[in-house]
Amino acid sequence: MKKVILIGGGIVIIILVMFFLFKGSGKNNPGITLVKVEKGEIVDKAIAIGNILPKNEIAVKSKISGIVRKVFVEMGEKVRKGDRLIDISPSPTPLEYAEAKRNVELAEVDYENARSEYQRARELSEKNLISQQEFDQKSKRYKEAKLRMDLATEKLSLIEIGKTQIADKKIESVITSPITGTVLQRRVEEGDPVVPLTSYQAGTELMSLARMDNLIFKGTVDEIDVGKLEEGMETVIKIGALPGEEIKGILDKISPKAKKEENATLFDVEIEVTQTGEKMLRAGYSANAEIIINQKKDVLVIPERLIEFRGDSTFVEVKNSHGEITKKEIKTGLSDGINIEVKDGLEEGNEVVERPPKEIT
Repeated sequence: MKKVILIGGGIVIIILVMFFLFKGSGKNNPGITLVKVEKGEIVDKAIAIGNILPKNEIAVKSKISGIVRKVFVEMGEKVRKGDRLIDISPSPTPLEYAEAKRNVELAEVDYENARSEYQRARELSEKNLISQQEFDQKSKRYKEAKLRMDLATEKLSLIEIGKTQIADKKIESVITSPITGTVLQRRVEEGDPVVPLTSYQAGTELMSLARMDNLIFKGTVDEIDVGKLEEGMETVIKIGALPGEEIKGILDKISPKAKKEENATLFDVEIEVTQTGEKMLRAGYSANAEIIINQKKDVLVIPERLIEFRGDSTFVEVKNSHGEITKKEIKTGLSDGINIEVKDGLEEGNEVVERPPKEIT
């Protein structure tokens, strides 16, 4: 009988202990934290990945062939329009030089013959011994021979010394800067051969120039975000090589056509840089551009992870005056993926329950 009483008493004690433990856990809720509702800023933005580049980059090339005789500027140097960049020394093949030399000699012989015939024809014309038509033919042949001789002489001058003059225009082998800007790259050294730019060949790129005060960001955005973008949106450009520097810009162009990269659908965008930081920007810097789609300041915000979505309704958990956890419906607004705006249902200073993450077993 005593054993039965002892067993029964033990069961009652165990039940009471378990009851109080569960009751206490409901009030204390171990692992649960409270997050205050505060005022803050919500920014909805799209991310573009790309590079900082000059708006206009010019490749400097030569119109005559030869060898680089002298380079007057170095990479990174600033130049003005008309400054000397490179001197090209003509380097014709023996056959090219021989042909040019012989063409001059032949043109001179033809010119002398045409000049003699013209002078005789003029004398005869003054005595009315030849017709006006015959005189005009001799005069025309003389002028054409003069032009052919001048052309042959100019070609020989370009081949020999790299300089000549046609009418009032000087043509020489010293290449000058077409713009005021900065030397981005120098692609040749003294002694390097130069292939000229013609209608059928691209020619040797000697160096590249650009204005470094007129920069743009070129990059791509995902197709998910491109529908939200409009030209004229403000952007903040962050450069990995310049931590802490924020560059501002305006979205200038959005490509109407997508492209595929690694199974992703992307759209090209171009952003005009409107405000730079204190440090110098260099062409080619990798950068991320945050394109601001929508922005709200001084609004109530809470972490979006605390929200429970049910259809079109949103709920959070709060503690009532008795310490019990209850669900409360709220109205939300703009979200940046981390925090979300609270439009109604909570006030500044209210506390929202955050439960510990569930363990994966």
